[in-house]
Amino acid sequence: MILNVSDLLDPVTPEAFTAEHRARPLHIPAGASGNKRAILDWTSFNALLSQTSIWTPSNLRLVRDGETVPAEHYCTLAHTQSGKVMRPCPARVEVQLATGASLVANDIQRLTPGIAALCDMLGEFFAGLVGANAYCSFGGVQAFQTHYDLHDVFAIQTEGEKVWRLYANRANDPVEPPPHADPRAFFAANRGPLMQEVRMRPGDVLYLPRGWYHDALATEGASLHLTLSVTPLYGRILFSLLEQAAMQDPAFRAWLPPAGAEGGAALSRHLEGLMKRLTEIALSPFLHDEIAMAQTRLVPRPASYALPERTALTLYRPTGLLGPRFPGPAAVAMGWALSQPQFALEDLIAQFDFISENELREAVASAEQTGALRKL
Repeated sequence: MILNVSDLLDPVTPEAFTAEHRARPLHIPAGASGNKRAILDWTSFNALLSQTSIWTPSNLRLVRDGETVPAEHYCTLAHTQSGKVMRPCPARVEVQLATGASLVANDIQRLTPGIAALCDMLGEFFAGLVGANAYCSFGGVQAFQTHYDLHDVFAIQTEGEKVWRLYANRANDPVEPPPHADPRAFFAANRGPLMQEVRMRPGDVLYLPRGWYHDALATEGASLHLTLSVTPLYGRILFSLLEQAAMQDPAFRAWLPPAGAEGGAALSRHLEGLMKRLTEIALSPFLHDEIAMAQTRLVPRPASYALPERTALTLYRPTGLLGPRFPGPAAVAMGWALSQPQFALEDLIAQFDFISENELREAVASAEQTGALRKL
């Protein structure tokens, strides 16, 4: 079983991957251990599919020749205690597979402990959102035509074999699908010549950077592979964060001068002042902390319950006195806490679960010691 990012990349070290391999495809053969295969074999995949109540036409898809099979071709109307819902029917799914469809199980990143742990570790390593999909296909059947993805990809071949064709071209850091009426024609026209064919065997890992043109085909027999998508934040987040921060400044809420006033000089002066202030916000520790928090939010905390035990709540009430200065993301959490009539420490920890629990407890204890908070 894969335990950490080093196991996934072995024998390439995480440091070497970041320094040397991030910008180009990388094929990592299984090696002697073959432990990567165990993360999702036929037995565990069939067990997941057999949990029929978790599947819908949205997260269990059938694809044939690049086209999604309509839900009514493999789903039935199920009567549940919550009402009628469309659910994939195992027998109908098997009929579609027998006629050449491939099966895609989406959003399975939390469905097994091993996949969840690997996704969390990749999320921390890349400071990104990580998803997991499983692909089941059969010899000579191609589910998806040439395309590129909007995220980095780690594909782990767990059963059977599959040939991936990698083309010479790479889209330049795409964040949206190509605005083209015929995506297939666009991809075929822009992929460039065939650069490499990679035969994936059980335990092999293939890394593809965002935007790399590729397609894949199961050669013979059945193939099962797990794809991990890694999507870090990029520059677009600055616009939303800067807007939120700027609107706290009265200068950004003031009316703009008419463009014709003083021959345009008044508007120019006003815009110059706003841009100067915007630069100060962009370079401030506040924005750095906001981005750090946004990155941390992308990695979910492990879910756990301890029923029938109920959480004992620790209540606090702000006194109105100024609290100590809090470093980093804890400042945001404590800003919320000090603005409440009263709050539960456990609710603070739950709402700001992207901040270390110890850090939040220490911040609350510090505020209590200085008199800014009073325990009830």
